[in-house]
Amino acid sequence: MHSNPVIDVILNRKSVRVYEPRPISEEAQQMILAAALRAPTAGNMMLYSIIEVTDQAAKDTLAETCDHQPFIAKAPLVLLFLADYQRWFDYFMWSGVEGLCQQTGEALRKPEEGDLLLACCDALIAAHTAVIAAESLGIGSCYIGDIMENYEVHRGLFALPPYALPICLVCFGYPTEQQKQRPMTTRFGTQFIVFKDRYRRLAGGDLAQMFADQEGQLATWKEKPEGIRNFGQFMYLRKFSADFSKEMSRSVRAMLQTWTQG
Repeated sequence: MHSNPVIDVILNRKSVRVYEPRPISEEAQQMILAAALRAPTAGNMMLYSIIEVTDQAAKDTLAETCDHQPFIAKAPLVLLFLADYQRWFDYFMWSGVEGLCQQTGEALRKPEEGDLLLACCDALIAAHTAVIAAESLGIGSCYIGDIMENYEVHRGLFALPPYALPICLVCFGYPTEQQKQRPMTTRFGTQFIVFKDRYRRLAGGDLAQMFADQEGQLATWKEKPEGIRNFGQFMYLRKFSADFSKEMSRSVRAMLQTWTQG
């Protein structure tokens, strides 16, 4: 398959959790942010904000509140991406839309669930644009979805208003040699992910083929979690029904309540 430098960067990117003890230059940081700000965005509204977390105490807190991941505290660059409709809603208020609504007899509309999902899309697109830009500069990265846990703590830590919610945290740093040499993880085959024209629900045979590699790896483990018979059971307990996942759901419900009640 024909390739080019951009495709090479995308196909060779992997999560990096161990970084060399050297800072990322101001020039490189500005390039990463410039790329993020050029990311595709709904209606050119840029429904996101980015907080650069430089305070070490805040990074130490995140290392605990984001499912106890110490490397967060050591990352040279930490960026928090927010789904943000606060800025636009404040602009609407500043622009006198309340008076406009009174003139037209229309009820004032506040940000709702659809607005949140659109802002989440904007934030994630910007985040991944930053990740690819960093990768092109030789700077590794790791997404921290656990930022959606412990909303009340993070809301206070970053002084978040009702319409600005934490969607993803990204750590950046130069990968160590061990990280550079670490094998890439495999992805599921195209036939299980990409469909034509309509969704195709996978049946038993498809699922067995899709997870064959993972089942093979599980069979080689010398010590398996007690009672686990297959990879599906392992992942259910490790990810889906784990305490951090339950906390994330609780925290997201709190976010939704804050967003919809304003």
